[in-house]
Amino acid sequence: MKDELAQVKHARSMKDYPDIDLEADEHVVLHLKRSRIGIIGIWAMAAFCIIILSLSLILIANNINLNETVLVINDTSLSYLRIGIFALYAIIIAGGIIGQNIYNANEMFITNHRAIQKSRSSLFANSTNIIELRRIEDVSFRQESLFDHLFQIGILRMSTVGEETTYTFRFLDTPNDEVKIISHLVYENKKHGKRDDD
Repeated sequence: MKDELAQVKHARSMKDYPDIDLEADEHVVLHLKRSRIGIIGIWAMAAFCIIILSLSLILIANNINLNETVLVINDTSLSYLRIGIFALYAIIIAGGIIGQNIYNANEMFITNHRAIQKSRSSLFANSTNIIELRRIEDVSFRQESLFDHLFQIGILRMSTVGEETTYTFRFLDTPNDEVKIISHLVYENKKHGKRDDD
Protein backbone atom coordinates (compact mmCIF):
# COMPACT_ATOMS: atom_id res chain seq x y z
CA MET A 1 0.00 0.00 0.00
CA LYS A 2 2.84 2.39 0.90
CA ASP A 3 4.63 1.63 -2.39
CA GLU A 4 1.42 2.23 -4.34
CA LEU A 5 0.91 5.60 -2.64
CA ALA A 6 4.51 6.57 -3.43
CA GLN A 7 3.95 5.66 -7.09
CA VAL A 8 0.77 7.74 -7.23
CA LYS A 9 2.56 10.74 -5.69
CA HIS A 10 5.47 10.31 -8.11
CA ALA A 11 3.13 10.10 -11.13
CA ARG A 12 1.22 13.18 -9.98
CA SER A 13 4.44 15.15 -9.52
CA MET A 14 5.70 14.08 -12.95
CA LYS A 15 2.46 15.35 -14.47
CA ASP A 16 2.34 18.63 -12.51
CA TYR A 17 6.08 19.44 -12.81
CA PRO A 18 7.34 18.03 -16.14
CA ASP A 19 10.45 20.27 -16.10
CA ILE A 20 11.86 18.58 -13.00
CA ASP A 21 13.89 15.40 -13.36
CA LEU A 22 12.49 13.29 -10.51
CA GLU A 23 13.90 9.97 -9.36
CA ALA A 24 11.70 6.85 -9.29
CA ASP A 25 10.74 7.16 -5.60
CA GLU A 26 10.61 10.97 -5.52
CA HIS A 27 7.67 13.39 -5.46
CA VAL A 28 7.22 17.13 -4.93
CA VAL A 29 6.10 18.07 -1.42
CA LEU A 30 6.33 21.89 -1.65
CA HIS A 31 6.48 24.35 -4.54
CA LEU A 32 7.77 27.69 -3.25
CA LYS A 33 7.31 30.87 -5.28
CA ARG A 34 8.25 34.47 -4.63
CA SER A 35 5.74 36.84 -3.04
CA ARG A 36 3.40 38.87 -5.28
CA ILE A 37 4.62 42.05 -3.57
CA GLY A 38 7.70 42.03 -5.82
CA ILE A 39 5.54 42.17 -8.96
CA ILE A 40 3.65 45.12 -7.50
CA GLY A 41 7.02 46.82 -6.88
CA ILE A 42 8.17 46.23 -10.48
CA TRP A 43 4.99 47.73 -11.94
CA ALA A 44 4.93 50.60 -9.41
CA MET A 45 8.41 51.59 -10.60
CA ALA A 46 7.29 51.34 -14.25
CA ALA A 47 4.22 53.48 -13.50
CA PHE A 48 6.39 56.05 -11.72
CA CYS A 49 8.68 56.33 -14.77
CA ILE A 50 5.68 56.70 -17.10
CA ILE A 51 4.20 59.45 -14.90
CA ILE A 52 7.52 61.36 -14.87
CA LEU A 53 7.76 61.09 -18.68
CA SER A 54 4.15 62.20 -19.09
CA LEU A 55 4.67 65.23 -16.84
CA SER A 56 7.81 66.13 -18.79
CA LEU A 57 5.89 65.98 -22.06
CA ILE A 58 3.06 68.12 -20.65
CA LEU A 59 5.49 70.74 -19.31
CA ILE A 60 7.36 70.92 -22.60
CA ALA A 61 4.11 71.09 -24.62
CA ASN A 62 2.87 73.98 -22.46
CA ASN A 63 6.11 75.91 -22.92
CA ILE A 64 6.73 75.61 -26.65
CA ASN A 65 7.87 79.21 -27.07
CA LEU A 66 10.89 79.33 -24.83
CA ASN A 67 12.68 82.10 -26.74
CA GLU A 68 14.47 83.41 -23.66
CA THR A 69 16.20 80.07 -23.02
CA VAL A 70 18.92 78.21 -24.87
CA LEU A 71 16.42 75.47 -25.80
CA VAL A 72 13.99 76.50 -28.52
CA ILE A 73 11.25 73.97 -29.27
CA ASN A 74 9.22 74.20 -32.44
CA ASP A 75 6.42 71.96 -33.74
CA THR A 76 8.81 69.62 -35.59
CA SER A 77 11.10 69.07 -32.62
CA LEU A 78 8.04 68.60 -30.39
CA SER A 79 6.78 65.83 -32.72
CA TYR A 80 10.15 64.07 -32.53
CA LEU A 81 10.14 64.49 -28.76
CA ARG A 82 6.69 62.90 -28.53
CA ILE A 83 7.85 59.95 -30.65
CA GLY A 84 10.88 59.55 -28.38
CA ILE A 85 8.75 59.62 -25.23
CA PHE A 86 6.27 57.09 -26.65
CA ALA A 87 9.24 54.86 -27.53
CA LEU A 88 10.38 55.20 -23.91
CA TYR A 89 6.86 54.21 -22.78
CA ALA A 90 7.19 51.02 -24.85
CA ILE A 91 10.66 50.32 -23.40
CA ILE A 92 9.39 50.81 -19.83
CA ILE A 93 6.43 48.45 -20.39
CA ALA A 94 8.68 45.86 -22.05
CA GLY A 95 11.09 46.21 -19.10
CA GLY A 96 8.20 45.61 -16.67
CA ILE A 97 7.14 42.46 -18.53
CA ILE A 98 10.72 41.15 -18.63
CA GLY A 99 11.25 42.01 -14.95
CA GLN A 100 8.05 40.19 -13.98
CA ASN A 101 9.05 37.09 -15.96
CA ILE A 102 12.53 37.04 -14.40
CA TYR A 103 11.07 37.53 -10.92
CA ASN A 104 8.53 34.71 -11.41
CA ALA A 105 11.17 32.36 -12.84
CA ASN A 106 12.77 32.09 -9.36
CA GLU A 107 11.21 29.11 -7.58
CA MET A 108 12.09 26.23 -5.31
CA PHE A 109 10.79 22.68 -5.26
CA ILE A 110 11.08 20.59 -2.11
CA THR A 111 10.76 16.89 -2.81
CA ASN A 112 10.84 14.05 -0.32
CA HIS A 113 14.62 13.74 -0.99
CA ARG A 114 15.94 16.99 -2.43
CA ALA A 115 15.60 20.77 -2.64
CA ILE A 116 15.71 22.01 -6.24
CA GLN A 117 16.17 25.76 -6.66
CA LYS A 118 15.72 27.44 -10.04
CA SER A 119 17.23 30.93 -10.10
CA ARG A 120 17.15 33.61 -12.79
CA SER A 121 18.80 37.03 -12.43
CA SER A 122 18.51 38.26 -16.04
CA LEU A 123 17.23 37.15 -19.45
CA PHE A 124 20.34 35.05 -20.01
CA ALA A 125 21.63 34.22 -16.50
CA ASN A 126 19.94 31.27 -14.83
CA SER A 127 21.00 28.39 -12.65
CA THR A 128 19.66 25.28 -10.95
CA ASN A 129 20.90 24.18 -7.52
CA ILE A 130 20.07 20.73 -6.20
CA ILE A 131 20.63 19.87 -2.54
CA GLU A 132 20.17 16.49 -0.93
CA LEU A 133 17.96 17.03 2.13
CA ARG A 134 20.13 14.73 4.26
CA ARG A 135 23.03 17.17 3.74
CA ILE A 136 21.11 20.13 5.17
CA GLU A 137 22.13 21.10 8.68
CA ASP A 138 19.89 24.08 9.35
CA VAL A 139 16.62 25.47 7.94
CA SER A 140 15.53 28.97 8.91
CA PHE A 141 13.40 31.91 7.83
CA ARG A 142 14.67 35.44 8.38
CA GLN A 143 13.26 38.93 8.05
CA GLU A 144 16.08 41.46 7.88
CA SER A 145 14.40 44.82 7.29
CA LEU A 146 11.35 46.93 8.09
CA PHE A 147 10.15 46.29 4.52
CA ASP A 148 10.21 42.53 5.21
CA HIS A 149 8.12 42.95 8.37
CA LEU A 150 5.64 45.35 6.77
CA PHE A 151 4.94 43.09 3.80
CA GLN A 152 5.34 39.75 5.61
CA ILE A 153 8.15 38.48 3.39
CA GLY A 154 11.63 37.20 4.10
CA ILE A 155 14.46 34.84 3.22
CA LEU A 156 14.42 31.06 3.51
CA ARG A 157 17.93 29.79 4.35
CA MET A 158 19.26 26.26 4.18
CA SER A 159 22.80 25.53 5.33
CA THR A 160 24.58 22.33 4.30
CA VAL A 161 26.93 20.09 6.23
CA GLY A 162 30.64 19.97 5.38
CA GLU A 163 31.07 22.70 2.76
CA GLU A 164 28.96 25.02 4.93
CA THR A 165 27.20 26.42 1.88
CA THR A 166 24.08 28.48 2.52
CA TYR A 167 21.28 28.39 -0.04
CA THR A 168 18.81 31.27 0.09
CA PHE A 169 15.39 31.90 -1.41
CA ARG A 170 14.42 35.58 -1.21
CA PHE A 171 11.02 37.32 -1.26
CA LEU A 172 9.18 34.36 0.21
CA ASP A 173 5.84 35.05 1.90
CA THR A 174 6.05 34.43 5.64
CA PRO A 175 5.75 30.64 5.83
CA ASN A 176 3.18 29.05 8.09
CA ASP A 177 4.21 25.40 7.94
CA GLU A 178 6.85 25.32 5.20
CA VAL A 179 9.89 25.54 7.50
CA LYS A 180 8.43 22.81 9.74
CA ILE A 181 7.73 20.58 6.72
CA ILE A 182 11.26 21.07 5.32
CA SER A 183 12.82 20.46 8.76
CA HIS A 184 10.78 17.27 9.14
CA LEU A 185 11.83 16.05 5.68
CA VAL A 186 15.48 16.80 6.52
CA TYR A 187 15.12 14.82 9.76
CA GLU A 188 13.49 11.86 7.95
CA ASN A 189 16.19 11.82 5.26
CA LYS A 190 18.99 11.93 7.83
CA LYS A 191 17.34 9.15 9.83
CA HIS A 192 16.93 6.91 6.76
CA GLY A 193 20.43 7.84 5.59
CA LYS A 194 21.91 6.62 8.88
CA ARG A 195 19.97 3.34 8.61
CA ASP A 196 21.27 2.79 5.08
CA ASP A 197 24.85 3.46 6.25
CA ASP A 198 24.58 0.90 9.10
